[in-house]
Amino acid sequence: MSKDISLFSLVLTLLLLLIPLAFNYYLRLDIGRKTVIAASRMFLQLFLIGFFLKYIFELNLVWLNLLWLAVMLVVSTVSVVNSCSLQLKIFGCPVLLSVGFPVILVLFYFNFFIIRLGNIFDAKYLIAIGGMLLGNLLNGNIVGLNNFLNNVRKTEKKYLANLALGADKREALLADLRESIRASINPTIASMATMGLVSLPGMMTGQILGGTSPAVAVKYQMAIMIAIFVTRILSIFIALMMTLRVGFDEFDLLRKDIFRRC
Repeated sequence: MSKDISLFSLVLTLLLLLIPLAFNYYLRLDIGRKTVIAASRMFLQLFLIGFFLKYIFELNLVWLNLLWLAVMLVVSTVSVVNSCSLQLKIFGCPVLLSVGFPVILVLFYFNFFIIRLGNIFDAKYLIAIGGMLLGNLLNGNIVGLNNFLNNVRKTEKKYLANLALGADKREALLADLRESIRASINPTIASMATMGLVSLPGMMTGQILGGTSPAVAVKYQMAIMIAIFVTRILSIFIALMMTLRVGFDEFDLLRKDIFRRC
């Protein structure tokens, strides 16, 4: 069992935030309010999640576990859409598909074939592994989608010229698609390449602190990193393909109404 952290210790942890807040003050980064709000939301949300997960793990009901996973998928979808400044009514379903399909596919494969659970809907694994996949996928989709949409808008004249020369939409945007997928997955590739030498990842560290042997923790970390990588590349690929489908009009022009007005 890992050593508990007292509430007083958490208060001491909050004092560390004075360092970035000091940088914000002296360099005028304009991140002070965002930092305080983000930290406050994190503490509140994690305390509530910890309270509810205790009972979800104890009950371990299939329908409840799946409902919790569904809520995680919906919240992730809304976060991606909002972070990319897109209209939820247009991109809600496409992004949900790009998030939900890879996570469900890889998660159940992981639980059934890799961990070989007797109950693949076990709350401890379904929610914990699903959360790790979603957490990493979230950033990848935001980076990839923003990269693609920004590139399309910046190089619109080149794109139109390619269309005029006879290329179809996918051919004209192939370079942007490739660049966006690379931008999405490169951090995961770099993380895998330096793991163990530069950093001890969170899952492995958590298991070791929880009493798991390093050998078992290493095997879990290797398996989850492959799962994260596969989920991330599947998700951004689907997201970009869905963007080609719903983000362009009948003349293959990028729709202006897909973006939220600030």
